[in-house]
This record gives sequence, structure tokens and C-alpha cells, in this order.
Amino acid sequence: MKGLIRFALRKIPRKYLQLFSHILLRMAAVFYRGKGVTCNVCDSEFKKFMPYGRIESRENALCPSCLSLERHRLINHYLTKETDFYTAKLKVLHVAPELCFIKRFEKVHGENYITADIESPLAKVKMDVHNIPFPEASFDVVMCNHVLEHVDDDKKVLKEFYRVLKPGGWAILQSPIDYKRQTTFEDSSIVTPAEREQNYGQDDHVRLYGLDYGSRLEAAGFTLKEEHVKLKFTKPEIKINGLDKNEIMYFCKK
Repeated sequence: MKGLIRFALRKIPRKYLQLFSHILLRMAAVFYRGKGVTCNVCDSEFKKFMPYGRIESRENALCPSCLSLERHRLINHYLTKETDFYTAKLKVLHVAPELCFIKRFEKVHGENYITADIESPLAKVKMDVHNIPFPEASFDVVMCNHVLEHVDDDKKVLKEFYRVLKPGGWAILQSPIDYKRQTTFEDSSIVTPAEREQNYGQDDHVRLYGLDYGSRLEAAGFTLKEEHVKLKFTKPEIKINGLDKNEIMYFCKK
């Protein structure tokens, strides 16, 4: 299973994975039935979550029912416990929408829930995040996860997110981070897929964020709250929800 998932992630275009991967994985879910972990996005229980990763597989990562990963289960917990996301009617911009969230969010926010992406077939609006086609102060919430490591100019993109947020609005902007690295590494001379994979961990990444990621968010104007999983959750909570104990949740307020 690990090898099959790695092959699919590396060889099949993202748009096709988004459309069809959930069908095959839900078929595989029968082999994971049991009690041991719980997905807090779809409320499904399994013996364990499936492995996931392009190069090295992470154990206990992927929910075979809704396709949530560690970061999605962390985000959902935070939305539920720390915000009014599920209790208020909000204007939401969701960039690169994840399949595990779309129907859930749309049920709460209806037509005020806008999905956007430059290529995803799951999104309602085709959009380049460098130039967001919405007026200033359009949204209560902006959500964009694991996108900033792909874009040419992340500083411009962050300013765009800040611009379209209403005063008092907030954003969740997670990215892959090397927690052993103090500063972000990016080099414009690294251009081939092989070089990018070697240096950034994935062939379509253009930078590798370090612990200065929060400073980049603050430089765009956001007031930042950092939530450390291993400090906020107990060990049993981390285990049962399949969270990454080293992950940091970045809550960005305008």
C-alpha cells in the first residue's frame, strides 16, 4: 500500500487524484475497519490510518474514508474548539480546497463559501493567488493550506490574503515546515524537478520553510497565534486523532 500511494502521488497529475483517488481509497477502507483511531473530520473509526507520503511514507496519516491528513484533523479540531467557524455564517475563501472539507464547509456557509484554485477541478473559481479577483475586505475567513511552498512570490500572496480579509477576519495558512531549520531556504537557481525534490522535498516546491515561517506571516500584517500540538494536546489525543506532535498551528488575525 505504501508503494502504491507513493507511486500515485509522484506520477498521477494532481487534478486526477483529486477527482478519483477517494473512490479507490474508500474501497481499501474495509481492510482498516476497527477501533484504534478516530477521524474528527468524518467521525470514522479505524484500526489505524493509512500511510502517506511521496518519498518517505508517514505511518498513521491518511483517513481512508474522507482523505483527511494530520493537518486537516488538526485544523478541524481548531475550527471546532477555538473559533465560531461552525456556528456562525461567514464569508469564506478556501484556496486549494481539500475534498475532506468541501461538503462540510458548504453545508455551514452555503453560497458564502467560495472555493478557488488555479487548476483544481474541485474549485468554483479559477484564480491565481498572486492576484486575487476579489475586492478588499471581502472575507471573514481565508483558508489556504500547503500552497505557499508552491508559489513564485509568497510575500505577495500573503499580502493578497491580508487585503481580502475584513478587519477582524482571520486566516489559517499551514505550510510544510522543517522544524530543524531556523530560516527558510529558497534558491532561484534551483529549477529542475529533481533539484527541487532534493532540496525542498517535493518536485513542485520552490522553497523549504523553517521556524521563521511565523515571521513571514507577521510581515504581511497578520497578528499571529502559534499553537504547538504537543503542548495543546495530550499524548492519547494525539494518538487517537493521528496528529503530528511536532506540528505548529498558525492562526492569523487581521
